[in-house]
Amino acid sequence: MTDAPLHQIRMQKLQAAMQARMARATEKRGLLLVHTGNGKGKSTAALGMLVRSLGHGFKCAVVQFIKGSQPTAETALVQAFPGLLSWDRCGDGFTWDTQDREGDVARVREGWEIVKAHLADPDLRFLMLDEFNVVLQHRYFPVEELLEALAARPDHLHVVLTGRGAPQVLIDAADLVTEMRMVKHPFAAGVQAQPGLEF
Repeated sequence: MTDAPLHQIRMQKLQAAMQARMARATEKRGLLLVHTGNGKGKSTAALGMLVRSLGHGFKCAVVQFIKGSQPTAETALVQAFPGLLSWDRCGDGFTWDTQDREGDVARVREGWEIVKAHLADPDLRFLMLDEFNVVLQHRYFPVEELLEALAARPDHLHVVLTGRGAPQVLIDAADLVTEMRMVKHPFAAGVQAQPGLEF
């Protein structure tokens, strides 16, 4: 038997298995997603989900922690999707630059008030908490308070948290967890962060 018929037989078996799995997947609800790890792409992957949600006409929000006022191109999306997308930045910069735990905690609390308003919005379909895993890693905010608030969110709301160092209790509570692993990064070779890729 040549490769073509064997390939078709394998694909038919795979198709039947996938169709059976899809038939069993009947639940539909908002998911808790976590992107963590030391590799690049955590926020980038969440932004891809944001773009998909906006493409469906869903109301979305992004609350960015830690990163501060460093300009990023993605904030221009707010102007492209008026009424569908809100974007808040709640930080004074990277923790190694601020060197101010009390100030960082205060900015997180200010951002959390914004998050609570989004969680109470019955029309919101997608909420991205950018770098919130770092907030939890530095213990700027209690993970128990986060999980309690997320458990009470509207049933249709997807929430994605990005950043290194997601705590195990958050990983355990999440529906989907992706760990980005760095294999190679140009920064290690002295290449600067570049527009369109990093910001």
